[in-house]
Amino acid sequence: MQFATEERLAPESSSTLIAAKELSSALSKTPQELASIVSQFASSDGWIDRVRLRTEHRWYERLHHDSDHDIWVISWLPGQSTGFHDHGESAGAFVVATGVLEEHRPGEQPVVIPPGKPRAFDSDYAHDVRNTSLAPAVSIHAYSPPLNEMNEYEFDGNELVPRERASERAEALNQERHGQKFATQNGTSAIDQMLSVARSLLRRLSPAEAHQATTEAEAVLVDIRPESQRATEGTIPGALIVERNVLEWRFDPTSSARLPIATDHDLLVVVFCSEGYTSSLAAASLQNLGLWRATDMVGGFHAWRAKGLPIVPPGKASGWAR
Repeated sequence: MQFATEERLAPESSSTLIAAKELSSALSKTPQELASIVSQFASSDGWIDRVRLRTEHRWYERLHHDSDHDIWVISWLPGQSTGFHDHGESAGAFVVATGVLEEHRPGEQPVVIPPGKPRAFDSDYAHDVRNTSLAPAVSIHAYSPPLNEMNEYEFDGNELVPRERASERAEALNQERHGQKFATQNGTSAIDQMLSVARSLLRRLSPAEAHQATTEAEAVLVDIRPESQRATEGTIPGALIVERNVLEWRFDPTSSARLPIATDHDLLVVVFCSEGYTSSLAAASLQNLGLWRATDMVGGFHAWRAKGLPIVPPGKASGWAR
């Protein structure tokens, strides 16, 4: 993959280029300094609500760019990888913020990289980084000088040889092949994997935790069941009724159809359905809109009722879908 750059270099004389390289070298950070930068950046929370997941390819965004380094955040769904590449004249470092990644290098055993353990490297370092786990991952990367070149490779026997630069489309197709292989392994259905991915993003709440969060005015409890289920099962007092088909429009702070309560992305929304399956997918969808605290309730309305928590019985339920 070729990262987009924010600047383009104009042709210069040879003497100017020599001076520029000397200046760049003077400003460059060491791999160890970059490792410290990504670790510190990952421990902050300013990047969390920027993260998106993309099924067709890895999502990435440059979050910082100055004269001596830049910082990127990358998300990885299961099966996504970079392919073998280097970073041109840039040294680099990265740290896994959530999930687990795996680094492959020619002639070496793969290295599993857990959260919080930065990997640092000098220029012309070739590797392939992959998400071989069953859950998404997010990583923070820094490069010095700022990244403006990536060279891609393929194996010829036991050696890496440069390949003609692949387009974004070619990389997406390669990742799609990984995804198709992943989707059929272990006999796991695609929807089960989608549910697993969604839940890996959430800090799900038990009915007791959800009740406590709402009574302490920290959370908004949202009932996404259709009217027919509410009529036969009952409802939860005080829960907002927002049916699934309009959920995103009601809670996106930038939507003209949003609810008055949906004023920012910090809102803690706790979604529930009948048994806690559809709600997980719905909560993950809200996270994709930037509502980073969105989650759902384990077991749904059935679990809430089984715990003896307050309900409005069928036939007495009131409220309207928003």
